[in-house]
Amino acid sequence: MKGLKKKIDGIKPNFEKGGKFEKLHSVFDGFYTFLFTPNETSKSGVHIHDSNDSKRTMITVVLALLPCCLFGMWNVGYQHFLAIGEPGHGILREFFYGFFAVLPQILTAYIVGLGIEFVVAQIRGHEIQEGFLVSGILIPMICPVDTPCWMLAIAVAFAVIFAKEVFGGTGYNFLNVALVTRAFLFFSYPSKMSGDNVFVSLGAQSAVDGYSGATPLGQLASMEPGMTNMTGVTGDPLSFTDIFFGLYPGSWGETSTFCILIGAVILLATGMANWRIILSALGGGLLMSWLANELASPLYPATFVNPFEQLCLGGFMFAIVFMATDPVTACRTNIGKYIYGFLIGTIAVIIRCYNAGYPEGAMLAVLLMNCFTALIDHCVVSANIRRRLNRTSNS
Repeated sequence: MKGLKKKIDGIKPNFEKGGKFEKLHSVFDGFYTFLFTPNETSKSGVHIHDSNDSKRTMITVVLALLPCCLFGMWNVGYQHFLAIGEPGHGILREFFYGFFAVLPQILTAYIVGLGIEFVVAQIRGHEIQEGFLVSGILIPMICPVDTPCWMLAIAVAFAVIFAKEVFGGTGYNFLNVALVTRAFLFFSYPSKMSGDNVFVSLGAQSAVDGYSGATPLGQLASMEPGMTNMTGVTGDPLSFTDIFFGLYPGSWGETSTFCILIGAVILLATGMANWRIILSALGGGLLMSWLANELASPLYPATFVNPFEQLCLGGFMFAIVFMATDPVTACRTNIGKYIYGFLIGTIAVIIRCYNAGYPEGAMLAVLLMNCFTALIDHCVVSANIRRRLNRTSNS
């Protein structure tokens, strides 16, 4: 690596001001700082001296996502072979089947998203930001495996331009970019994203070209009053173990609560996520699930689901661990984080239980609360100021 760095440092002057490739400075700087920790230091006004930067921060989050990502790839293959009645092909074959199934989505998200960010940075003469390192892997993970790449490309372009770059880029967006992409797909192409139709078989070499079936939440939303039996692709009832480990079809990266918890431990141990948001969201979701279960009605089949199963189903856990904790779009104050997380958990379960048109409520809950983070923080800070003023006047 030292030899590589020496060679790159040798061509660096060509991309600096006055150099032959001055106009490509942002592109060069983006690659350079991705490979090596910058050796420049701030000359004034700094309060923190640390070798860590946003690229290393984003890479840590990507590492926390790896358990979900690798499991999701394997689960795609596993569900495929179950659906065509040919289980037992081995972990490696199932994994590589899923890997090649989701690879086009991952490449599409990164090529479109990073391409737009590179162009915008070049036009503005700014440094290339690193936020899309995480968004680029999050986006395909929260989409069904059969989402066409052209749809994904349009949604990614919309989210990066209108939910991020128009506000100033990384660090200035008030909405989670990955969830905006998901919402764009959901409302623009509902048949692909509603949960009523999940494709788990992609190979033409099998006895059938594909299997279409509803996710567990999609099944609940379309069930007759009083029915609550959720089944897998083989028609067998799903156990809590199946739900906890994610052995069912759905958006391929968000089904396994077990893998999500591994990611949560990594994020909390490295300080990348705030425990207050995760804890309060779990509390709000659990409380609302319990209330819905206690007041269960045959008109709303999802209310009969066990509260713990409710939290493990769909994208609830994935949303509160990897989406709600986004430091850019979440609340800044400690009390605000409790309020923000609690409302996300509560609203997600309310939407899921009482609105059959939106079987997965976590996406809308996080986006809705993203819109209120500034207001929540403002109210918390104002309350603190009033409390201190009262304390001063009383003394």
